[in-house]
Amino acid sequence: MRAVDKLILVYVAIVSGLALWRVQDHPACWWLLAAHALVVVLIFLLQRPDLGWVGKTVREVYPVVLLILFYSEIDILNGGGIVIHDATIQRWELALFGEQVSQTLWRDHFPSRVASTVLHAVYWGYYVLLIAPIAWFAARRDWFSLRRTMFVVIATLFACYLVFLTWPVVGPYYEFARPDAWFLDNGPARLVYATLASGSSYGAAFPSSHVAATIAATSGAWRGDRRLGAVMVVLAAMLTLSVVYCQMHYGMDALTGVAVGAVAWWAGGKYKE
Repeated sequence: MRAVDKLILVYVAIVSGLALWRVQDHPACWWLLAAHALVVVLIFLLQRPDLGWVGKTVREVYPVVLLILFYSEIDILNGGGIVIHDATIQRWELALFGEQVSQTLWRDHFPSRVASTVLHAVYWGYYVLLIAPIAWFAARRDWFSLRRTMFVVIATLFACYLVFLTWPVVGPYYEFARPDAWFLDNGPARLVYATLASGSSYGAAFPSSHVAATIAATSGAWRGDRRLGAVMVVLAAMLTLSVVYCQMHYGMDALTGVAVGAVAWWAGGKYKE
């Protein structure tokens, strides 16, 4: 059993316990428990030594599919009656920055249509940034670098998901009014808001998983190919700015995401298959 398989089993066990705790208030959690049982069965079936090429392919890609499904569970587990902690984060924001930077950065310090267009594009490009190093290593048949990158990204996202489920923060996307119309009048901004409308999970702001997972993916890229890693470092820095500038995360969310990403970068150096 690979490290990533063990990691997923641990995560499923923890979240299943949380689902049992919340099932009285959220009956839909029974469906999550049934889905988790199927995940466990799948993982053990994929340990068979006689897997064909289809089974081997599923074994490589199933963790990525599960990331999407596990993220969607957050909405169910956090649905209705949860205590959110945005007031605490906003107090920290004021103590550290002296202002709510997710509002003042775009509105007061650097109002720019060009910056809005570029940084909304980078924000949406998060999905590409996570997949890019994995696709690159797959094309080069560098399986160790691919698996190391996948492991560190998945571990980072699972850590963020557990915080979302136990100490939810909804973020400025929900707490503050939308930015002015001129700021959102561009194609990337419209794409970002359309994506969030179709797939955002409530309570998933702190820490910024966008920042943390992008840094984790960058660490895998850097260790596997320094040229790709150098490009990813620049884009990761831009994404860290974008999550605050586009008013999707508090400054504290971004800073904590950097801290989580730094731990992931360190942990990636310890990875062994």
